[in-house]
Amino acid sequence: MKIFAFSLRPYDEQGYFEEVCKRMGIEYGFTAEYPSSENAHLAKGYDAISILTNTMDPALLDKFASYGIRFISTRTIGYDHIDNAYAHSIGIRTASISYDPTGVADYSIMMMLMGLRRICTIIERGAIQDYSLKGKLGRHIQDCTVGIIGTGRIGTKVIEHLSGFGCRMLCYDIKQNEAAAKYAEYADLDTIYKTCDIISLHVPGLEENYHMIGEKQIGMMKDGVMIINCARGMLIDTQAMIAGIRSGKIGFAGLDTIENEAGLYYLDRKGDILDNTDMAVLNSFPNVLLTSHMAFYTDVAVREMVEHCVEGIVQMDRGENNPFEIH
Repeated sequence: MKIFAFSLRPYDEQGYFEEVCKRMGIEYGFTAEYPSSENAHLAKGYDAISILTNTMDPALLDKFASYGIRFISTRTIGYDHIDNAYAHSIGIRTASISYDPTGVADYSIMMMLMGLRRICTIIERGAIQDYSLKGKLGRHIQDCTVGIIGTGRIGTKVIEHLSGFGCRMLCYDIKQNEAAAKYAEYADLDTIYKTCDIISLHVPGLEENYHMIGEKQIGMMKDGVMIINCARGMLIDTQAMIAGIRSGKIGFAGLDTIENEAGLYYLDRKGDILDNTDMAVLNSFPNVLLTSHMAFYTDVAVREMVEHCVEGIVQMDRGENNPFEIH
């Protein structure tokens, strides 16, 4: 078994990749570059490729199939960047991975607390030596009703950790689970939109979830609502959110991911002219916190992303069950 890793970061991932491949007797190659039609040939002679969040469209998939690639595993939980149906149609099996949900859960809560305590304003004004209190009055999270949309592993971990703060919690998912229900009350989406002071998204980037928060949903929300998105950018209609921030309907937005972030996040783009007007507008608001899709980024998560990727490819090659294979 030979695996070629694209977008492999030498400063954190490579050590883990080398360790797991050595342990499992896997030959591997790598590049820090994202896969493209120009460098796809690097995977020639390998059985599988490992990728990150780059788009894998039919043209690129055809290239890899022509070089004999049988498996593609993304070192991410989400897999909407892969045209999985087409990959399967040309004989390529695909998989994602899983990792400890604690990092994303705690990052989401961190964003809630930063919004409630107006940290963006405190830091920006402190940088110009404005240490006055006006405009910095915060709120207690225990006085808020928090809505968690999506109660999978990450959403449930958010609920478990928030339970210690004493806030009321409502949650929603198409499938309920006992771990979440122990601390939060299940409700329909309309109730969450109308009732909650804070709304945090933890659902996958599936077609049915596209723009699940748009103009209609924002219009239903409480004035000054806080929206946290550490899941997928496509869950929120960016134009509707910008309008909601401008009108004051949205009091704070903590966004670790936004629409059209491809080609930006995880890359050093300093000095470049970025063709992303929405990001520029969002960054101009004092009550918006943008981070570069890194809520997952802890030592535990990075190690598990690499290990589960390699182990999953080996399982598929051996005819064993890979719990993260995409069917």
